[in-house]
Amino acid sequence: MTIRSMDQAIDEPRPARRWLARLSFALLGAAVVIVAVFAGLKSLAMLAVGLAGAAVSLAAAYFFLSRRGVPRHVSFVVFVLAPVAVIVLYVFGDLLWVAAVLAAAWLLASMTARLALAADQPDWTMPERPAQPPARHPYLIMNPRSGGGKVAKFDLKRKAEALGAEVFLIGGSQPVDVAEVAREAVAKGADLLGVAGGDGTQARVAAVAAEHGLPFVVISAGTRNHFALDLGLDREDPSACLRALTDGVEVLVDLGMINSQVFVNNASFGAYAEIVETPEYRGDKRNTTLNLLPDLLQGHRGARLLARADGTQISAPQALLVANNPYGTGDIAGLGRRARLDQGLLGVVGVKVASARQAIDLLRGRHAPELKVLTTKKIEVTADAARIPVGIDGEAVSMSVPVTCVIWAHALRVWLPRDRPGVPTPKPPLNWTRLRRLAGVRREPAGLAA
Repeated sequence: MTIRSMDQAIDEPRPARRWLARLSFALLGAAVVIVAVFAGLKSLAMLAVGLAGAAVSLAAAYFFLSRRGVPRHVSFVVFVLAPVAVIVLYVFGDLLWVAAVLAAAWLLASMTARLALAADQPDWTMPERPAQPPARHPYLIMNPRSGGGKVAKFDLKRKAEALGAEVFLIGGSQPVDVAEVAREAVAKGADLLGVAGGDGTQARVAAVAAEHGLPFVVISAGTRNHFALDLGLDREDPSACLRALTDGVEVLVDLGMINSQVFVNNASFGAYAEIVETPEYRGDKRNTTLNLLPDLLQGHRGARLLARADGTQISAPQALLVANNPYGTGDIAGLGRRARLDQGLLGVVGVKVASARQAIDLLRGRHAPELKVLTTKKIEVTADAARIPVGIDGEAVSMSVPVTCVIWAHALRVWLPRDRPGVPTPKPPLNWTRLRRLAGVRREPAGLAA
């Protein structure tokens, strides 16, 4: 198939997508006309005031996070009052309704644009196959304390045993090596492993399942259940996940590896890891974070990091996130949900904000020099310290540098219930050049790539 014919195939169905693209431009055009007719020269002032308000708010937010005492309190007041001042100025200038119409038109234009572009990402779902053969000796590890006691609340042990599973309940005051428990179960004949617990526990048992090529069942009995969320599982009723044992499908998903340790979601370096490592964090997360952020943002605490991946260098990021597959593109840093966990890539996001000016520069989104977003199969993190804290699936770990993260592609056989909420269609990036082509505003010469 030629490049041109491939492009034509992507554009199907043409009529609906073209009219959606045209509607996007029509909405934007209507907004421009309304502003020009009813605001005139005031529209420039409206734009300037809006941008200034956003800049002041971001600068105030930075000072709030990076200062203590009176400056922090003043910054909070400014952060709250800046948007209020913008609204008041719009009211006195009789521009509030114009701004509201402009915002509504932009929102609707963005929605129709994303609908028009949605067909450009046809392969966003992970391939499934029947979960076969049936497990004869499924072995499930359950943490009764996880998620505020979901194991007991949803009667997971009894329901799992009714389906023929052997259940190990984590108990006692001493830590339990769940990976060793899983290995012993495999040695005794377990042919499926599963976890009802948090993402950290999921990762440790998933590593054992991947090593032995066994299917793995995720039961969403943790607090946040990010891994379960991105697998499309029911987080409101963990017992629904047990249907994977009797009516399931299998997907092959990737695992992240940090040195020799597996992670299912992400590994974080810098500010978040420094905060999570402190003993006070578990007891008072909000105050601990606010107390430590000033030193972290001003460089008075924590190691100076340096990350390298595929020839790209990220110098001195205050926060660095390495994810098992990249997150979606729906926000400034691309942090949302992962529609696919089988792309064989690490998603990397690095942020460096050392001044109010750099905080304001984040208004440029992914084009801001303070924000680095990339994908890779391997990344190495070094520092000016022998050891650094790392947050691995939300749990604090101290590691010797250099720290290397790689992707273990298609490592884990995950069994999912056939009937599950699923993953919502990811938002496509707003590619206005592509949208103009769909709308027929500008046609490309034959032979050009999509």
